[in-house]
Amino acid sequence: MSAPDWLTARPVAHRGLHNAARGIIENMPAAAQAAIDGNFAIECDIQLSADGEAMVHHDGALGRLTEGSGRLREKTAAELKSVPFKGTAERMMTLSELCELVAGRVPLVIEVKSVFDGDRKLVARMSQVLSSYRGPAVGMSFDPDQVMALRELIPSRPRGIVAERHYTAKDWPEASPAQRRDMTHLRHVLRTRPDFVAYYVDELPAFAPWLARNVFRCPLLTWTVRTPAQRAHARQYADQMIFEGFVP
Repeated sequence: MSAPDWLTARPVAHRGLHNAARGIIENMPAAAQAAIDGNFAIECDIQLSADGEAMVHHDGALGRLTEGSGRLREKTAAELKSVPFKGTAERMMTLSELCELVAGRVPLVIEVKSVFDGDRKLVARMSQVLSSYRGPAVGMSFDPDQVMALRELIPSRPRGIVAERHYTAKDWPEASPAQRRDMTHLRHVLRTRPDFVAYYVDELPAFAPWLARNVFRCPLLTWTVRTPAQRAHARQYADQMIFEGFVP
């Protein structure tokens, strides 16, 4: 399957078009609505709840943006939806609720978060939600096993790999040494067969994404573009940027 043209047609808003100074918090309804109003695709993150729901949130644990503490995987969807956020009166959404809000008006780029345990429950729930969603959407993950799950469980949707050049035990404690080696230089690519690559902007250029883009014809997104220098870098080495902190 080839990546859709819309994936690189316009910049992609990282976790929605958020602006904390205006009370618009990442991955929340207002951030999604702002991206819709600006006609930007929405990059969002999903995490698994204790009862198998796909929750729209970046962090694996509460506390950075929210009140309270504890891992999302240890709390039900109802519990997570009741958690107060520090900068907004809005509450955490499910992927289904995000799809209802967006309603196909802009594309979704959905990053599947992983603890590198091979569990496919989150992708299975994503598959259920997207089976009745008619809007444009793709999935992606840092975890090659989750990219394989996307390919096998949601074959009708393009999938991508999110990547960078280095995977250390400090930054990736949940991944085993063997998994970190597999992720390095996109060694897994013949197994995962991604339709696109999303690569860390400060580590471009690099041989692996160059090969994916120029030999295997995978569109190359780059994240997370925040400064004019990074924007110029993205323009030189990638097909499109995933951005935050400004409006292109």
